[in-house]
Amino acid sequence: MKLPVVLRPGEAGYIVAEVPVLPGCISQGKTVKEALANIKEAAELCLESAEEEGWILNNEYTIEQIEVAA
Repeated sequence: MKLPVVLRPGEAGYIVAEVPVLPGCISQGKTVKEALANIKEAAELCLESAEEEGWILNNEYTIEQIEVAA
């Protein structure tokens, strides 16, 4: 299964990684490679926990971007 991951700068030079289709699935790493490895593990644990609780990931989603005035 492939899931989208958002990477952004975090505190103290860390990179924060989040899977937006898995609410609360967030991790971090010192490098992009480490952040991706950590979020992969976190996503697997989130999916495992969700399955135990009877929650099923909806595989039908789209990723879009919006432009906002800041």
